[in-house]
Amino acid sequence: MWRGHNYMGLTGEIAAIRDGQGDPDRLVGEFRRAALLVPLADGPDDGLMSAVSGGIRWVYAFTDEEAMARFAAARGELEERAWPYVSMLGARLVDVVVPEAQGPAGVVVNVADGAGSMFFPPVAGIVPDVSAVDVDRGEAA
Repeated sequence: MWRGHNYMGLTGEIAAIRDGQGDPDRLVGEFRRAALLVPLADGPDDGLMSAVSGGIRWVYAFTDEEAMARFAAARGELEERAWPYVSMLGARLVDVVVPEAQGPAGVVVNVADGAGSMFFPPVAGIVPDVSAVDVDRGEAA
């Protein structure tokens, strides 16, 4: 037991949220504590593998090598090349990587897993306020 509930880890918390039984704060906490695999970009931009959708840069992160392999297979790249990656805590992704991005950025975990995936958008409570798109930065009078 952990804090009065069964410890489920990040994938368990994602499943609980998807089933309508999860706690958003617990999910974010598990995300921040999780050691995630983040593939490196293979191209002229280097850095971490990501994509832009809806004006937001989404950094790809995976809970294990199998989840990353499912993503590679979905892209038709499973056998084409080695996928180098770094391991980092979810907290480091949102506290350090996201603020360094050019424009709004978030993290998508296990993107190829359908109901097992989860988006962590650039909003207050997930990313630092300076990087959150929902924080009013209006000038004081």
